[in-house]
Amino acid sequence: MNISAIQPSSIRPIGTPIEIGGPARPSGSSEFGNILQGAIDQVEGASSNAKQSVQNFLSGDGEDLHTTVLAVQRASLEFDMLMQVRNKVVSAYLEVMRMQM
Repeated sequence: MNISAIQPSSIRPIGTPIEIGGPARPSGSSEFGNILQGAIDQVEGASSNAKQSVQNFLSGDGEDLHTTVLAVQRASLEFDMLMQVRNKVVSAYLEVMRMQM
């Protein structure tokens, strides 16, 4: 690809997190709650997928061992990541509560 072929209009600047997420919504919608619920649903989905993969492997329904191990490991990693996010949120909340006004 030739550098002169790149048009300035095709290059967009990377936005700040506020620009990416859009303006803050002070309304009653709980966007953080929705994001958190989505993450929990994703972890539950990975867990159920891993359980199903193990069941398929044990019953001999054509599930490969490496596919089963990958599904279980993915569910474990997603759960660990969710727990780390929870720990950070709790830590941030406790830090805010310790602030003096």
